[in-house]
Amino acid sequence: MNKKILGIGNAIVDVFSHVDENFLKENNLVKGSMKLINEEEFFELNKKIKIEKILAGGSVANSMAGISHLKGKAFFVGKINSDELGELYKKSLEDINVGFLYDQKKELQPTGTCIIFITPDSERTMCTYLGISSQLSADDLSENNIIDKELIFLEGYLWDKGQSEKMFKQAIYFGKRNKVKIAMTLSDVFCVTRHKKDFYDLLKNDLDILIGNENEINELTDSKTLMDSINKLLYLKKLIVITRSEKGSLAIYNNKIINCDSVKVSKVLDVTGAGDLFAAGFLKEYLEKSNIKKCLMTGSMLASQIIQKIGARL
Repeated sequence: MNKKILGIGNAIVDVFSHVDENFLKENNLVKGSMKLINEEEFFELNKKIKIEKILAGGSVANSMAGISHLKGKAFFVGKINSDELGELYKKSLEDINVGFLYDQKKELQPTGTCIIFITPDSERTMCTYLGISSQLSADDLSENNIIDKELIFLEGYLWDKGQSEKMFKQAIYFGKRNKVKIAMTLSDVFCVTRHKKDFYDLLKNDLDILIGNENEINELTDSKTLMDSINKLLYLKKLIVITRSEKGSLAIYNNKIINCDSVKVSKVLDVTGAGDLFAAGFLKEYLEKSNIKKCLMTGSMLASQIIQKIGARL
């Protein structure tokens, strides 16, 4: 039987546009970077480009898409407006069999959007306007959406004091009450720096699974080396999954360290989504009760496939 997973994260529409190097210079954009922009900047940039492709994005939404690609049963909750981009977002998920469990309503802010500028050298430069996506609240979560799931996957990007914290706590409360396991991705090293104590407390008290890359994990534990981090995390008796790019991945589980090599590829086109797809492969196998080594191997396989194409969807 296919076990169900619910992802909760930022609902961001990815908008793709090819531009030349001059466009980046003229708009003061640093090639290869991700910049948060406000509503005014978003509309200004939007006027200057030709949109070529629109996809439902966001880190955890990408993971849910990966699980669906592996024929898993994935669902997603993220906040969108009932505007044109919101409709496109919803349809883009439904087209790939990811159940979208959020009731759209008319909002003051537009649906969150990430404009992805692709230069002739295939490099991507991103400008993200979070819009209404960052306003996901406890009121947007229904226990009915959690009750029949095996696992909830939360996004570190969403964590903030106040409204977001309440939403996280609500999801965890519903999860625990219904014996649903809780997993989280650390999302970004800057995210970890900002919320280190909160993330550590979540790991200690609430999470069953934590996924992060080597830099994020070292930041979380205030360690200089991965071995130091591992020694600090072993006693927590949690499943902690650490990705290391071409050095492979590992899991800390039942006081053991399980290593896995990366899958070698001949040409890397675009690393966007590698972590999201690794999480998809890992969690899909975990839901199927596979051993941890197989979970890591499937994660690596999916990550290796996504870095050989443009975009975060297989």
